Amino acid sequence: MTTKADSREPDHGPRLYRDLADWYPLLTPVADYAEEAAVYQQVFRRHCRRQPLTLLDLGSGGGHNAAHLKATLACTLVDVAPAMLALSSRINPECEHVLGDMRSIRLGRVFDCVLVHDAVSYMASRSDLESAIRTAFEHTALGGVAMFQPDFVSETFAPGVETGGSDAAGRGLRYLEWRWRHETSDETYVTDMAYLLRNETGATQVIHDRHVMGLFSRAFWLELIAAAGFDPLAIPFEHGSYSNTGHEMFLGLRPVELQTDEGGCT
Repeated sequence: MTTKADSREPDHGPRLYRDLADWYPLLTPVADYAEEAAVYQQVFRRHCRRQPLTLLDLGSGGGHNAAHLKATLACTLVDVAPAMLALSSRINPECEHVLGDMRSIRLGRVFDCVLVHDAVSYMASRSDLESAIRTAFEHTALGGVAMFQPDFVSETFAPGVETGGSDAAGRGLRYLEWRWRHETSDETYVTDMAYLLRNETGATQVIHDRHVMGLFSRAFWLELIAAAGFDPLAIPFEHGSYSNTGHEMFLGLRPVELQTDEGGCT
């Protein structure tokens, strides 16, 4: 079931999350997320100062991480794209799905863990990133942890090309990903995607899709996480795809706030 808690829905942007959403599992199959989800789960267990039982996934996309995390965490998935939530609902029918924008959604409840994985890279301005981090803080329980996983920070970005794709149910997808920066851009980069799609009849088409991503320094990330009220921390992203590349994830540890009232702790 999908509920709507925020009216900021996009009517433009990358086609991958709109009319091409049904092709998404061929771009990155669910099984490919097993190692990544295991890393997240390990970090939550290590850094959460309360028993990690509940998870809020902001920018959950097709729900591929949740497909692995839901075995041990009760997951609430939030995404701004209705087509992606519909895809996730088919993969994760036991999870709660909420239509909303990570910059502004307020659910009125808190979670032991908050995950903002690579969808946070679409925060392409300082104000958008600040708003997303504030949302994470508002939904993190005392002693809980929020995790942010941008694809790059300015210190680690490198232009490049990647390819991939897969086949299933008579269809196939192959992609070419081209990352680059405008010479005049300080805090964004562009990912141009070319998709070659083959349907069940064997007919093919080629589609170009542009993604504009934020690119901020490590120091700025830590500054915003601290300003939101977290204890900030940067740790290596220990994933096979990123070995020896300097990739990091950022944590926001929400303090266990104890207030003294007439000599007692509450």
